[in-house]
Amino acid sequence: MTHPVVAGLYDQMSLPVICSPMFIISNPALVIAQCTSGVIGSFPALNARPQSQLDEWLDEIGSGLEGFRRDNPGARVAPFAVNQIVHQSNERLDADMESCVRHRVPLIITSLRAPGDVVSAAHSYGGKVFHDVTSVRHAEKAVEAGVDGLILVCAGAGGHAGTLSPFALVREVRRFFDGPIALSGAIANGGAILAARSMGADFAYIGTRFIASEEANAVDEYKRMLVDSSAADIVYTPYFTGVHGNYLKPSIVASGLDPDDLPHADKTSMNFGSNRVKPWKDVWGAGQGVGSIDRIQPTREIVAQLKQEFHQARSSVLAQEWNV
Repeated sequence: MTHPVVAGLYDQMSLPVICSPMFIISNPALVIAQCTSGVIGSFPALNARPQSQLDEWLDEIGSGLEGFRRDNPGARVAPFAVNQIVHQSNERLDADMESCVRHRVPLIITSLRAPGDVVSAAHSYGGKVFHDVTSVRHAEKAVEAGVDGLILVCAGAGGHAGTLSPFALVREVRRFFDGPIALSGAIANGGAILAARSMGADFAYIGTRFIASEEANAVDEYKRMLVDSSAADIVYTPYFTGVHGNYLKPSIVASGLDPDDLPHADKTSMNFGSNRVKPWKDVWGAGQGVGSIDRIQPTREIVAQLKQEFHQARSSVLAQEWNV
């Protein structure tokens, strides 16, 4: 039986995809395009700067989705999500959550620490909280904090990624959690979405594929680099932020560094733009699924392509005859 939270979201979606919130990249135009295409769109609260702009963004997204529903009766319009960084360094968290409560944001995606207070705030108006994790231990802590869903960030995901195989992590988490699971890690085509569902996840969590969209707030060079890159062009390193992440090798080279001989870094020496190379601005994140990207497209076309690939993959699997 489908979990009630999952069933409620599926009723509003045309494809089981949550679009990940990407620092700098995600903006209202991208979120609106994603949601009106039938997949959950999201953005980091910290992308709205100054803090007062967050209310403006939430108004813009709310109005955009409502207008689309009015002009397209019967269309499936997915809800949207706001990402909150739950960490003492995020001085905006309380104010940002107040904005989310005022606007009754349907889904909050939390990162880093277990989000106890955020869960209470979201639940006060009926919102749901999904927390991203890279290990079973982190998943257990999030469940104890009362989250509604988990995002399993596995090997191959863009930006700060885990190292575990999704085959391992999904299975182990399902031993103690029967709620919604979104799976992240090199998912950039419809076949991979089907694989995530077959593995036991409810949603595929996709980021990199949408950087190469017309709506994304990324410079043209970044988008073209995604089109020209493959999995071999992804470098997994802690050098830029002190936390391991996946980055495009050509962007590292363009910054004057040797991707095969990066200096050692640890969490006490986080760069975060303190020297001449700024993570995310100069060195660009991407996942190992980048090889599935062959052109820059409007978001609606990307989702349409993912849908076609998903249904083709499902039909192909169902057509197989297995004598076992």
